[in-house]
This record gives sequence, structure tokens and C-alpha cells, in this order.
Amino acid sequence: MRDFSYLRANSVDAARQASAQPGAMLLAGGTTLVDLAKCGVAEPDTLVDITHLAGLDRIEVDDRGVTIGALAKMSSIADHADIKSRFPAVSEALWQAASSQIRNMATIGGNLMQRTRCPYFRDPANFPACNKRSPGSGCSAIGGVTRGHAVLGTSEACIATYPGDLAVALVAFDAKVHLGDRQAAVDDFFLLPGVTPEREHAIQPGEVITAISIPGTPAARRSTYLKVRDRQSYEFAAASAAVGVEFEADGRTIRDLRVALGGVATKPWRARAVEEALKGKVLEPEVVRQASLLAVEAAVDHGANHYKIQLAPRVVARAILKMGETA
Repeated sequence: MRDFSYLRANSVDAARQASAQPGAMLLAGGTTLVDLAKCGVAEPDTLVDITHLAGLDRIEVDDRGVTIGALAKMSSIADHADIKSRFPAVSEALWQAASSQIRNMATIGGNLMQRTRCPYFRDPANFPACNKRSPGSGCSAIGGVTRGHAVLGTSEACIATYPGDLAVALVAFDAKVHLGDRQAAVDDFFLLPGVTPEREHAIQPGEVITAISIPGTPAARRSTYLKVRDRQSYEFAAASAAVGVEFEADGRTIRDLRVALGGVATKPWRARAVEEALKGKVLEPEVVRQASLLAVEAAVDHGANHYKIQLAPRVVARAILKMGETA
């Protein structure tokens, strides 16, 4: 066990100042941090405990949308009556994530900050080459076992998949992350690997996630999260889709459509080409299936993950057609 210092922050400002110091990391639910420390990836010099900061666990819903404090627990958000009725895809994404024990501990801010489950990233003893862990060292995944790796948003430096569920729904519905003095679209908060895969989030030293806000829209109200995985409990997505649809008065013509993918990209992936292809169209199975192929038009496989290029459009189409059945 590596020695570290422990500091309990008594305000958000104190947390910001402490977390800006080299080697400092925030402690909230701790479910990701403990994992990373166990496998030798995270080696903090100081843990800044923010679990006792008042007011950061609130869930506030009004006609404009919802604001969720960064310390709200995943299970509390998933079971919130207004979230379930106004943002069902958010609730469903949370219920299908992790295990009940983790959902009861993990916070929404920590969920956004979780790092990839790439086995090469999490095994420094056997795979020292990992650009996320050690920039410039190479990517052990390329040429390795790639069944769980990304086919979208990859680079020559990294093909690790973003593992989360919640952020997929947040990206679909234009959520924003509150960072104190500024806000950022969740879609922009997650970064493509490019040549700097070690930088996964657009957060600066001294910034702390305080809340997430989601605009209330008809598409968010009529939404779902579909997750395909190897088993039904405590498993990451092979491919997933957060979909929301707003129909015209006829109940069949698509006025607004939101589509985001999980399990197949290096970050939560907004499928805007699918959205644009179907807006104004009557929801018909074959039309939806053809448009859903656009979700992976830029995909690049690395051998064993080729199946995701076929799977992802099917998941998207199935989720959209499901919304048509409830119209």
C-alpha cells in the first residue's frame, strides 16, 4: 500500500484549492478510485474527501429540466420519480450500470470521471505500454485481444472503450456538467484520444464537478436506454443506445430524434448522422434500419471487435423502433 495524506474539504472552494495540488485526487463514492489504486494505476499523494459537502446531493426538477448534484448517488437518481417519468433513458442507464452495491455508493460526479476498463490500461505489471497511463509508451491493445475495444473515435495511440452508461444518455439529451465558474456540454467534456489519450476529460486542475443539468424536452420524456451485453448483471456494454423521439401530431412522423451510442467508442458517441437522416421521416422499420447504419460509418475495427460494427446499428434501430411502439 502506498502512503498518502487524507484531507476532508469543508467547502467546494477548499476542495478546488486542495485538488489543484500535484498528486491530489478527489474522494467521493470511491468505487472507481479504489479499483485504480488496487491495480496500481492510481497512486495519489493526497485524497481530498468531498463526501461531507452540504447540498451537492440535491436533485432539483422544474419545467426547464433537472439539476443533479455531483454527490447524488446513482441509485437515488435512478429511482427518483421525476427522473423516471421525464428522463426515462437516464433512469434506465443507471439501473443497468454496475451492481446494486456500487450504485448505492457511487456518485454521479464520480461516474463521469470513471476511466476505461481496458485490461491493458489496468495491468501495468504485465503491460507497461499504455499511452493512457504512460504517454508515448505505445498501445498494447493494438495487435492484442480486442473484443471489448472501440471501433469509433480511435487513434493510433489508443483504442480503449469508454465504459459508462449514464454519460451516453447525458450526451443524447444535451446535458451540461457544472464545473464551478463554467459549464461544459457533456459531449465536449469527454475527449477523443487523438495523440493525448492520457487526457480523457476537459477538466482543469482545481476544477470540481458540482452538478449536472439536463434540459427537459419531449424527446427526453419519450426515451429509452438499450444495452446489449454478454450477461444481464454487472457487465459492460458490447453496444448500447440512448434514444429519444418526439413525434408530430400523427404519432408516426419524427419531429426530433436523439441517438447516442455506448460500448463502441472511445467516448460517449452522439450519432448525429442518424438523427438528421430520420428527422421528418415517417417511422418505418426498413427506413430506420438503413439510417441506423450511419451510426458506424466511420468505424475502424481491430480484429475481434469487428462484430460491434454490425451490432451497434441493430441496437440503435431496435431502440428507435421500440419508441415507435409506444407512440
